[in-house]
Amino acid sequence: MTPNSIGFMKKNSFKSILCLLLVSTLLSAAFSVKAADESNLQNQSTKSYDTDEYKLGSGDQIKITVFNQEQLSGEYTINGGGQIALPLIGDIYAKDLTVKQVEEAIANKLKPDYLLNPKVNVQVLNYRPFYILGEVKEPQSYPYVDGMTYRNAIAIAGGFTYRAKEDHVMVIRMKDPKKQEIKLDMDEKVMPGDIIHVEERFF
Repeated sequence: MTPNSIGFMKKNSFKSILCLLLVSTLLSAAFSVKAADESNLQNQSTKSYDTDEYKLGSGDQIKITVFNQEQLSGEYTINGGGQIALPLIGDIYAKDLTVKQVEEAIANKLKPDYLLNPKVNVQVLNYRPFYILGEVKEPQSYPYVDGMTYRNAIAIAGGFTYRAKEDHVMVIRMKDPKKQEIKLDMDEKVMPGDIIHVEERFF
């Protein structure tokens, strides 16, 4: 074997190694992007309910703290009319308001007649229940649990009946003013006040 042929082989081997390294780098980058996208989707699907944006409704239990005013603080359940009754200031309408808006409403009623500069904090203790109807073994209302999926909700309701469609649910969201049923996957997250309908299959 001549020196020229040996040099040629070394040169080609070096090019082959460079090509392999380039392909390996590109594949690694592609898998990293895919993994990041899947991670982002998973994080979005498992994100806890945002209490800052949550609109309160009948059945929600909240804790109201008026700082340095124990007689005005306490735990309350929003009634069927969407109100809570507080000492001194009477009824506060809370339905369809965020916790921040309820804090402002209470503070505005307390000043200036009762307190000069009231500091109010509202915390959601228990969200209103969800309702599950149709082809489950125990259709009724159940307490909402943050992060629960429709698959979990059906398990809590005793599971499917033998007639149930098991690949999706029909849901009316409490915050939807039109109260329209929407079709959702089993692994979507339950929201407070959801009315879940498990349909019957006809075959």
